[in-house]
Amino acid sequence: MSGHAYRVIREGPDLRAAAGLLIMIHGRGASAEDILSLAPRLNAGGFAFWAPQATNDTWYPYRFVEPVSRNEPWLSSALEVLSRMVAEAESQGMERERTWLVGFSQGACLSLEFAARNAARWGGVAAFSGGLIGDRIDRDRSAGDFAGCPVFIGSSDPDPHIPVPRVRESAQVMRAMGAAVVESIYPGMGHTLSVEELEEANSHVFPSAEPRAG
Repeated sequence: MSGHAYRVIREGPDLRAAAGLLIMIHGRGASAEDILSLAPRLNAGGFAFWAPQATNDTWYPYRFVEPVSRNEPWLSSALEVLSRMVAEAESQGMERERTWLVGFSQGACLSLEFAARNAARWGGVAAFSGGLIGDRIDRDRSAGDFAGCPVFIGSSDPDPHIPVPRVRESAQVMRAMGAAVVESIYPGMGHTLSVEELEEANSHVFPSAEPRAG
């Protein structure tokens, strides 16, 4: 696998009629359809939902805390998929202020990494079980100003895949870039999502949206 095909599953209204856009990024071994099943649990009434599909169901081959070079060229290819999605949305009139990034596990790491490399006043970022990518966080890869963008990072203590110190450091880096970050560590939750985590993410990242019907 040297790169990712540009395959995006789209649900909800046309962008020109949508209240906003959720770009939803699946985890390792999962699918676009899997992450889209989370949409009804988010306060995103009237939103469009776009979910990219990783080639072979994996965005990059090794753990996210490995050196970045070890996960290349797959990581750069995955980030390029997100760049293409944002560009496509903008070409249809969807501003970054009305675009949200949501991901779980590997998708959460990718969401945070893309946001940090392209900091702006996005609608918001919700990262469920993730952190910034690399054996260390290289702040030279980060660019831009979040200008108060709401960011939620949730994870378990312990989590076999996501070290808690990396979650906290990721939050600090994004705060320094102007994001309004809420980080929540849930004792014994495991590598999954809880009702409490979803409620907290909805409250912080989607405070003015109405729950989606259905």
